[in-house]
Amino acid sequence: MRDIELYYKESGEGFPLILLHGNGESSDLFDAQIPVFSAIRHVFAPDTRGHGRSPIGQPPFSISRFADDLRDFMDGRGIEKADILGFSDGGNIALVFAMRYSERLSKLIVDGANLYPSGMKNSVYREIRRRCRKFDSDPSMEHEAKLYHLMTDEPDIKPWELNRITAKALVMAGTDDMIKERHTRLIAKNIPGAELRIIEGGHALCLDNPDGFNAAVTEFLTK
Repeated sequence: MRDIELYYKESGEGFPLILLHGNGESSDLFDAQIPVFSAIRHVFAPDTRGHGRSPIGQPPFSISRFADDLRDFMDGRGIEKADILGFSDGGNIALVFAMRYSERLSKLIVDGANLYPSGMKNSVYREIRRRCRKFDSDPSMEHEAKLYHLMTDEPDIKPWELNRITAKALVMAGTDDMIKERHTRLIAKNIPGAELRIIEGGHALCLDNPDGFNAAVTEFLTK
């Protein structure tokens, strides 16, 4: 049941494209993408629950809840079906949504997503765990602890569960991503017919290499 309204940016016209940012971020992440993609799609870029300008609402605070929030967001805007692009935790939300609400999705793009925490490089995972313990011990950092627990405790997707996804899919990651390349390849291998693109850049390709990122996404959406 919907308990909050998500803040969102909207631009363009045509078939809907929903952009989902990563952990601790907001729709501002896509400031270099919205003008480009709005030339070919009706772009919606919401702030996830408890991120940016969206309220946190009632528990739970989880990837699963965020996927249901996306369904409610679409319902509230009369969006029957959309293309969805998710980065990092936004990609994880998109994967859960694609498995749960396949009939609401036309094309799926995930960048820097992971199926479970150990999909991250070991050094990154250890640092996130360290920060999580630090925030857990400081009551004033309660919200930061919630954000970091999203990365240490979630998601929990079995590779074969991706076989449920029926949308045309593009799986992306950076050459210097915080996600292990073999893990990104595992995701692509298990989504039927998915395309794989490893693009020059780090984890946040939309910031590190916006031209390469925008070109790959535009090509996938328009072909």
